Amino acid sequence: MYAFDYHKPSSVADAVSALKGADDGKFMAGGQTLIPTLKQRLAQPSDVVDLSGVKELSGISVAGGTVTIGAMTTHAAVADSAEVAGAIPALAALAGGIGDPQVRNRGTIGGSVANNDPAADYPAGCLALGATIKTSTREVSADNFFTGLFETDLADDEVIVSVSFPKPEKAAYVKFDNPASRYALVGVFVAKTAGGVRVAVTGAGQDGVFRVPEMEKALTASWSPDAVAGVKVDPGTLNSDIHASAEYRSHLIAVMAKRAVAAAG
Repeated sequence: MYAFDYHKPSSVADAVSALKGADDGKFMAGGQTLIPTLKQRLAQPSDVVDLSGVKELSGISVAGGTVTIGAMTTHAAVADSAEVAGAIPALAALAGGIGDPQVRNRGTIGGSVANNDPAADYPAGCLALGATIKTSTREVSADNFFTGLFETDLADDEVIVSVSFPKPEKAAYVKFDNPASRYALVGVFVAKTAGGVRVAVTGAGQDGVFRVPEMEKALTASWSPDAVAGVKVDPGTLNSDIHASAEYRSHLIAVMAKRAVAAAG
């Protein structure tokens, strides 16, 4: 990797200050994406700001029907949390299906959301549950946060502080994953929320995670697996690669949606 200056601040304010003082700095959460990128010399930041020393960014709380998870909370902590499992079982199950034990014990929810990998699991959970992403300067709805492949509404000097999820009436996440990476070839998160039915798909869209209004409308009329069976997402909007064609992903979306609705009950 290329040489860089390393910072390990102890507060959000110090982290933001360190990044603002860098020519081309990068925040590092669990490092599951950044470290391999640095090792392969695909990135050359002037500074790396390690967030692992910022204790205020970790932790899980449930209050008033809302689950709030600190940005530096690991996938393993979310998966093993009795509070998350009691309030939103689908979210705990999602976290438990990310990568392998090594990845789950290092990777963080904030890092995953900020990176917005088009095959990551958390963006689908955020979008389907209508989550709110709190940053060092503001709060952003999931609908406005994810803007494209590896792109978000985050400013260069903003850091995610926490993610808040309203408790749904029903929810489930089902994915067809790559057996090597556990990334989703297609993952579908369905949720029946106080604001209506929401369906989010990851692993398939050319622009990353997206909602499926046709499925949401069908499930609003009839919450059953059969309601989404006939809804087909246009393959022209989906990815095609060595793992799966766009047509196959389109088929998988309907299959995974049916399974998710059945799992939600």
